[in-house]
Amino acid sequence: MNIIERTLKMVFATVISILIAQYFKLDFASSAGIIALLSILDTRKSSLSVALSRFLSFFLAFAIAILIFKVTGYNLLAFSVYLLLTIPILYLFKLESGLVPITVLVSHLWAIQSIALSMLLNEFYIFVIGTCVALLFNSYMGSNQRKIAQYHRKVEEQMKTILFEMEADLLEESSQSSLSEIQHLESSLKEALGLVYRDSYNQLFQASNYQVHYFEMRKQQTKLMKQMFVSISKVSVTTRQSILLAHLIHETASQLSQGNPALTLIDDIEQLLETFRHEELPKTRLEFENRASLFQLLNDLESFILEKTNFYQTYQEGELTKR
Repeated sequence: MNIIERTLKMVFATVISILIAQYFKLDFASSAGIIALLSILDTRKSSLSVALSRFLSFFLAFAIAILIFKVTGYNLLAFSVYLLLTIPILYLFKLESGLVPITVLVSHLWAIQSIALSMLLNEFYIFVIGTCVALLFNSYMGSNQRKIAQYHRKVEEQMKTILFEMEADLLEESSQSSLSEIQHLESSLKEALGLVYRDSYNQLFQASNYQVHYFEMRKQQTKLMKQMFVSISKVSVTTRQSILLAHLIHETASQLSQGNPALTLIDDIEQLLETFRHEELPKTRLEFENRASLFQLLNDLESFILEKTNFYQTYQEGELTKR
């Protein structure tokens, strides 16, 4: 959620919570707004999780407060003992998200010096109003599908550019490949993954993690591209094998889109491996090192393609063509 959306949600949730509390003539009505303000979060799942945690912490903290106030009275020592007991207990049960808002409500009991039923209900209603209004506002999360689609195109174009540059390097047309290009790609993937992970936490009833798995697959491919770059930098002589491998990299770039299974490329890899096996053995150290670098490059390219084909087989053609 962007800063404008977050600001509007916080303001409206706070104001509406206070107005509702005032309408029902509750004491400390402004606290309903504070609870709503503290409950506006980034995703629907986190909002529901925190709301449940705070409901549990409400009853636990109030039970402790009632017991302490009844035994020791309403002095500063009593409030200190309440904190000494409540803080570790809430952390122990992983309910610490409710510590601040619930302590604000408990402080009302301490200030009024009353644990009468009417006062306890007043605090409960304040808590319910603030939490429910925040949940209502958090139920709306703007769609990120357009941004995600843009990252699909951006990442694929960046990867194609790098692969075409690798092809050019192998053909000695130029020396364009650079780690900076891959670093830009890694930056795009980091942004994309942050977006799709947030988006997945907003899908309460959608089981598919397609977008997350897609960008994780591209992330693994990027790691392999870095290894491919290292191998290419060690190739110092243009040979028949390097030309064939350059053409295969070109085909890989051409079939990079998410809807393309790239299954034929696996056969091409096998054919090229067979060609390598039947080539004349290298005669010099330079030829040997060159052949070894090309062979490593071919293995990394095979792994690169398998990442894509495995992903495709996981989601099948039907789901991919919907994208």
